Amino acid sequence: MNIETKHRDISRQLLAEIAVGKYGPAGRLPSETQLVKRFGVSRPTVARAFRELQNEGLIERRAGSGTYVRRQTGSAANTRQLGLLIPGLGAVEIFSIICGEIASLARAQDYTVLWGDSAQPGQDENMSREHAVELCGQFIARRVAGVFFAPFDLADGKADVNHRIAERFSQAGIPVVLLDRDLVPFPQRSRFDLVASDNIAGGSLLAEHLLKLGCRRIAFAAWPGFPSTVQARIAGVREALVRQGIEAPPDWIHIGNVEDVKFVRSLTGGRRWDAVICANDVTAAQLLRALYKNNVSVPRDLRIVGFDDVNHAAPVSVPLTTIHQPCREIAITAYRALIERIAEPALPVRALSLTPQLVVRESCGAYLPRKEKA
Repeated sequence: MNIETKHRDISRQLLAEIAVGKYGPAGRLPSETQLVKRFGVSRPTVARAFRELQNEGLIERRAGSGTYVRRQTGSAANTRQLGLLIPGLGAVEIFSIICGEIASLARAQDYTVLWGDSAQPGQDENMSREHAVELCGQFIARRVAGVFFAPFDLADGKADVNHRIAERFSQAGIPVVLLDRDLVPFPQRSRFDLVASDNIAGGSLLAEHLLKLGCRRIAFAAWPGFPSTVQARIAGVREALVRQGIEAPPDWIHIGNVEDVKFVRSLTGGRRWDAVICANDVTAAQLLRALYKNNVSVPRDLRIVGFDDVNHAAPVSVPLTTIHQPCREIAITAYRALIERIAEPALPVRALSLTPQLVVRESCGAYLPRKEKA
């Protein structure tokens, strides 16, 4: 971490943990000493992170007792409220960044932000759905002015709960802005505003970059049950190949356990593929580890790229070429979209796509000596 951003990374991590209820009813946060040890930083850096959260009204310091999550009470807690309903907030890194930015924007305009997360530790998927519906009811009961909603992935029959939640908000007259993904499979569109990174453009950028490096045999790797955002990324890759007159073989999309030996062999056997585009950085990091265990050198033997540019991208054994998600811009655009929807409910439904950025690191082979390029 860059010294100038360490305190922000700590405050964002604490913000995400507060959002998922990690600190329980008492709301007591770890001490400065504990956080110094956890993050490997100095005490002044932790103190700065605490000050940032305190200035935003999220925590309070109690002399002789510790640091606690600040609880909103009284009439101030029931006015100008916005809801954040984000299943899996603690597990998806871009959501913690986006929601943190939304919360900061809202507080600057005197809105109270109510956080909701359906991924509760120790609960199964059915309970997660139930908790999301429960939070929906709580937001309606509190008459929030609007809600940011990141739908569940559509795999495993989750589409029904997405529609149930969105329709309940709609019937209650509460505007909804969807974050990152729609309620329906790609390329369909629902009747709710959507703000997301342009996943088609991102997939296309990765494929075009690999093609410029001389790759012609490009595969795509993903875990089963991937979300509609990944379908859009696949579409972008396919478009880039078509523009270059390259016909992808029928089996170019590999779905499975990327850490499994058979899966790795499907990508490396017979040197069929020059490069693999992964559904996201988590998948790419897992595949990099599996390839290393199987004595496959990246990028010399196989080039790997990811998508998201989160914490999995840079620290892996081979720094990962990826697509940077414009999280701050997504947050700003989503916040403005919801405020406009609150003010003018009759606005046409909008899908607002933010431009992604290619981040080139070593895993794509861009820095290989010329003689080793394909």
